[in-house]
Amino acid sequence: MGETVTFWVLAVVSVAAALGLVFSRKAVYSALMLGVVMLSLAVLYAVQDAPFLAAVQIIVYTGAVMMLFLFVLMLVGVDSSDSLVETLRGQRFWAFIAGLGFAALLALGFGNVVFAAPKGLTAVNQVGNVPSIAESIFTRYVFAFEVTSALLITAALGAMVLAHRERAEPKATQKDLSRARFAAFGETGANPAPLPGPGTYARHNAIDMPALLPDGTISKLSVNRHLTRHTEEPEAPVAEITEGENSK
Repeated sequence: MGETVTFWVLAVVSVAAALGLVFSRKAVYSALMLGVVMLSLAVLYAVQDAPFLAAVQIIVYTGAVMMLFLFVLMLVGVDSSDSLVETLRGQRFWAFIAGLGFAALLALGFGNVVFAAPKGLTAVNQVGNVPSIAESIFTRYVFAFEVTSALLITAALGAMVLAHRERAEPKATQKDLSRARFAAFGETGANPAPLPGPGTYARHNAIDMPALLPDGTISKLSVNRHLTRHTEEPEAPVAEITEGENSK
């Protein structure tokens, strides 16, 4: 009874998170929804007496792969827009063909589960969960296991090749960047100096704590615009803070 309730609860949560992953417009939200799906799968593995798969699901996929996704999102930026320019000719056609093949594999898998006679977990885990998985991987499914490893390596190399771009012009030095900033200041009046750091002349050295101007007001340029709504007016102006520090 408990296994059935757990399955139906996690099934609803997994499907809802998967739909949120597909239809979410923000990459960060999609990554978080993917984490919910992975954790739900780990719990389902644990309920089905597969502790090794549950641990691998949490440690490898939720812990390592999800952190990799979030790290890439931090490097790329949450505000970056996806490029709609095809770097490979006909990639949409081949992606459609690959999608059809994946759908066929899913149909075969579901058909095998529905129409084949179940063996039961007791027969499968006679010598233990981990030894049974190792025996299946390196005996019956060794070819598929090695092919999957080769595909992962090929995918990593392909991503490196596609992401690599030859530099068409020399890299700008610090002197060139400084000249460009002052040229923009002369043309548009843009501030050539770097933005004030968060926490400057503030009571807390935190990224969400804004810097204070000489008159005690907040410098909104010192806080990321995604955190601006969380900022509040300081309790005391700069003069009071500096006087307190000098008295110490």
